[in-house]
Amino acid sequence: MKPKPLDRSVPTDVLAIFGPTASGKTAVAQALAERIPAELVSADSMQVYRGLPILTNQVPARLVGIWPLDHEASVAEYQRLAHAAIDEILASGRTPIVAGGTGLYLRAALAELNLPPKVHACARARWEAFYDEVGPEQAHARLSDLDPDAAEAVHANDRRRVVRSLELAGLERERDRLWSGETRHPTVIVGLDVPKDVLDRRIDERTRAMFAAGVRAEAEAALSRPVSSTAAYAHGLSDITEHPEDEAAIEALSARTRRYAAYQRKWMRRIPGLVSLPADRPPGEVADAILEVARARQRLPAGRAG
Repeated sequence: MKPKPLDRSVPTDVLAIFGPTASGKTAVAQALAERIPAELVSADSMQVYRGLPILTNQVPARLVGIWPLDHEASVAEYQRLAHAAIDEILASGRTPIVAGGTGLYLRAALAELNLPPKVHACARARWEAFYDEVGPEQAHARLSDLDPDAAEAVHANDRRRVVRSLELAGLERERDRLWSGETRHPTVIVGLDVPKDVLDRRIDERTRAMFAAGVRAEAEAALSRPVSSTAAYAHGLSDITEHPEDEAAIEALSARTRRYAAYQRKWMRRIPGLVSLPADRPPGEVADAILEVARARQRLPAGRAG
């Protein structure tokens, strides 16, 4: 019997994959690209930087390694580039596969959000006054409420970075109100669900693999040059510099990454229309399941595809 021919039809305009770090987003996206004519677009706020390929787990994709480490990133700038990349891929007859673990970047890539390119000076002055009035500890506690991950990356006494983080967190809270189920193109958004114990094991294994691959030298080289306030949030930079012994750094980075994964899982519940799929299985099986979902959506009668 002849093998069944591979169905390489494009099931929808855009496929989007979200999930916590170490859930297998990149491997699943690559498996999808082997099954349909497609190209990957990164939706990760740290993969946009050059110089940290090991730490940020970079693979060839659009919007990976596009900015130097001293570049102050903005969601608005990323959104313009992401929209252009997605439209170009669609025009070539391929499917954009938008994959990432930064919820705000994923939304910016898929939707038409009215985002300011930079934080307004009034907002900065307001947060500076807040920091000076309540003091470092309470300002940092407020940051923990708004963005726990950012709070972990900055010391309470670092006024400039705490204020900057509060600005960004405040903007993100406002942007939440702008997000709806509407996207620029018909899109299937899939969330990769991995049991916590499996995810924790993957995080530990990947962290050790990073150190074996030379992530300490990479981080030290990066920090020997100017680094922007946005690039400074890259997971692991502070852990590596604060812990000269690899084992201590591995433990600290693994713990930070597990906390961040929990934050990303919360993000999954906030994305309208997201289809959750079990991802504790080979990437090819997850890719096949995503295509099934996409093709089923395509066959739904008009008005039921949301």
